[in-house]
Amino acid sequence: MYQQFKIRAEGVSAEVYHFVTKEAALDHVINFLQADGLADTSGALAVWAECSFLDGIDRDALRKIAGLKFEVTRELAAQARFGISQMEWALADTGSLAQNSTAIEQRLVSSLPSIHIALVPTNGILPDMPTLLSRVHPAECRYLAMITGPSRTADIERVLTIGVHGPDRLVIIFVDELGGGC
Repeated sequence: MYQQFKIRAEGVSAEVYHFVTKEAALDHVINFLQADGLADTSGALAVWAECSFLDGIDRDALRKIAGLKFEVTRELAAQARFGISQMEWALADTGSLAQNSTAIEQRLVSSLPSIHIALVPTNGILPDMPTLLSRVHPAECRYLAMITGPSRTADIERVLTIGVHGPDRLVIIFVDELGGGC
């Protein structure tokens, strides 16, 4: 199902990567951030929402990286270039991501920065929407977010614009070692 998801997601301009370990995925995220201009200034910050990916990671070492923040506020997310969150599910048939976004921090980091980095457990790839809906429990998930590629919109003349209502770049990182849930 990974290959099917990758083809669909890349078809809507998402970037898709796959790693076996959290360590390899973390190295990729840090290298990506630094290569793409992470800095401790407005417009170059990264905000990382609380999630299980961070369990067992030395956050003190990460806090020493200039521009990387773990405190998510509306103001910081609006100033950030990068938002990092963990998504619970990926739908192979559409290349879409799904997340329990009941916590506002999840919504802020996935919608306000211009680049969204989504960490996804590889075992969270599902075949389709009916399978996802059979797993979502309304009492536990009051806000289900669905993301398919970077934000895009078109006017009446079909002129496509990327990034108007959300990130203009979506980077999806699958991690075998990552369990589900934030």
